[in-house]
Amino acid sequence: MKEELIARVVQVLRINMSWMTWNLFLAFIPLALSVWLFRIKRGRTWLWWLGFLVFYAFLPNAPYLLTDVIHLIDDIRTIQSVWIITLVLFPVYLLVILAGFQAYVISLINWGYYLHRIGKSRWIWRLELITHALCAIGIYWGRFLRFNSWDFVTQPDAVLTKGVEEILGKQPLVIIAITFLILAGLYWIMKRVTLVFFVQPKNDYAIKTQPVNPNTPNA
Repeated sequence: MKEELIARVVQVLRINMSWMTWNLFLAFIPLALSVWLFRIKRGRTWLWWLGFLVFYAFLPNAPYLLTDVIHLIDDIRTIQSVWIITLVLFPVYLLVILAGFQAYVISLINWGYYLHRIGKSRWIWRLELITHALCAIGIYWGRFLRFNSWDFVTQPDAVLTKGVEEILGKQPLVIIAITFLILAGLYWIMKRVTLVFFVQPKNDYAIKTQPVNPNTPNA
C-alpha cells in the first residue's frame, strides 16, 4: 500500500514538474528583462522600448502562478493522504507559487527603482496600480481564454477582439476586480518584506517617494 502511494506521488510530481518548470521559466522572463531594462544604465533606444513591450507582455506570467492552485486541488483528490499532501504537495506548490510571485515583486521593484532614478518617484504607486490591473486582465486571458504572451504577435486580432469582448461581461469584470485586489494586497506585503530583507537601505525608494532633485546626479 505504501509503495503504491509513493509511486502515485512520484507520478503526480513528475506530471506537475513539466508545467511548473515551464510556468516558472515564463515568470522569470520579465524578471530578467527588468534587470536589463531598469538596473543597467542605458538610453531609451528602439531596442529598449521593444524590450519594455516584451516585459509587459510576459509580466502577467509571474502572478499567473497563483491560479495554479487549481492543480493542487486535483492532486489532493488524487492522492488522498493527509501526510503526503502536507509534507510533499503543499511545500512544492508553495515554493513554486512564491517564486513566481516574488519574480513579479522584484520586477516591479526594479521598475520603480528606474522611475526613482530618473526623477519620477511620484509615478511609482500609480504605475504599480496600473500594472496590477493589466496583469489581472492578462491572468484572466491566460486562465480562461487560454491566451499566451506571444499571441500578441501570432494572433493579435483574436486578442483584441475576443479578449476585449470577453472582459466586458459582468462575471469577467468581477473576476478581474478580485484578481486585482489580490495582486495589490499581496504585492504590498511582499514588496515591504523584500525591501526590508533583500534590498540595501540606499535603494529603498519606496520610503522616499518624493521626486529627486534634478540637479542631483543619478545614483
